[in-house]
Amino acid sequence: MKNQFTGTLIIGAGLAGLACARRLHDEGKGFSICEAADRIGGRVATDVCDGYRLDRGFQVLLTAYPEARRLLDYEALDLRHFYPGALVRYGGKWHRVADPFRHPIDGLRGAFNPIGSFADKLRVGWSRLGGFDFSRHDDGLTTLQALRAEGFSQSMIERFFRPFLGGVFLENELDTTVRKLEFVMRNFAAGGTAIPALGMAEIPRQLAAALPATSIRLNSRVKAIYGNRVHLDNGEILSPKAVVIATEAGGVERLLGRNDPPADSNLATCLYFTAPSAPVNEPILLLNGESTGPVNNLTVLSAVSPGYSPPGQHLISISVADPGAAAAPDLEVRVRRQLVDWFGAGTQAWELLRIDRIPHAVPSQRVAPDKPARLRKGLYQCGDHCGIASIDTALASGTAAAEAVLEDLP
Repeated sequence: MKNQFTGTLIIGAGLAGLACARRLHDEGKGFSICEAADRIGGRVATDVCDGYRLDRGFQVLLTAYPEARRLLDYEALDLRHFYPGALVRYGGKWHRVADPFRHPIDGLRGAFNPIGSFADKLRVGWSRLGGFDFSRHDDGLTTLQALRAEGFSQSMIERFFRPFLGGVFLENELDTTVRKLEFVMRNFAAGGTAIPALGMAEIPRQLAAALPATSIRLNSRVKAIYGNRVHLDNGEILSPKAVVIATEAGGVERLLGRNDPPADSNLATCLYFTAPSAPVNEPILLLNGESTGPVNNLTVLSAVSPGYSPPGQHLISISVADPGAAAAPDLEVRVRRQLVDWFGAGTQAWELLRIDRIPHAVPSQRVAPDKPARLRKGLYQCGDHCGIASIDTALASGTAAAEAVLEDLP
């Protein structure tokens, strides 16, 4: 069945596809979005289960992201903020690491804790003052190599940077390019770390709310692209003037029938527990600085936003960064054993709500990508794989793809 569609067809209703649609809609241009799933948002999703709001893996929004600030209404999202720092587990105790520029007293108190040397803390402060400028380092340097080149001690790397950045990059070898280290640290320092009060899915929902209701077709998987014809799984063939591929990293190769090697990506594994009492009662990230056990980080999400759990209950998110530990058949048993060590036997009463295993959570980025929006006139791409992978890159790349469409097809 052939259908002549004269506007722009966007494949994928994730953040990049929705940002692209927003830009085209603002210019009064016709478009349609084909989304394979039964919902919008792509990897940014929130499921409501028995009154708990479970994001698809532990996710946060850095409020300093420039494109996010431009496109999103932060006040309407009712953002709830994390404490700018962390509690780090080391030597059987919890040690507070604080941003000294926002919490100077906490910063002073932690100056001589065992999470790195005093010199390490001075280096962090100096880097913070300089805007975490790592431009002197070659793009080919990994995060681990860059941290060593900056003079950070092995103890600081193992006790803080590896668990902290491992949770951000979703890989604990710190093999990610120094360019992403620079991007991440700058945005952490320049703004807050937050989640919408009702879950991360509020972000794509807000983007879609500005679009015509009939412009998004759910459960509409695109099978292939041949020239200017787009073939759907249901047998429908569309002939739009322009096509924007707003899928995961391998979507371009799959839809165009290329035999390129599949793009590498990092796995996210997240366990959600509910508990009658919280191990900590503040919106802070807990990091495993001991290099033992499967848990990389833990957050009481209901302490960040009470709307994440029913009244009187607490929602706890636990992330596992090591792929070997994540794949273990007894993962829950190992996690529970570590929780008992950290917080006592009372954690045995915690109820496991769900384990999320997301195989393609974020693109692996050993090198810094810079993919063009325009593949050829009439065919475009966007997504977090087009630059330093982040929510902001997804949004910015969607806008860039729309700009390319507007330039080619005025």
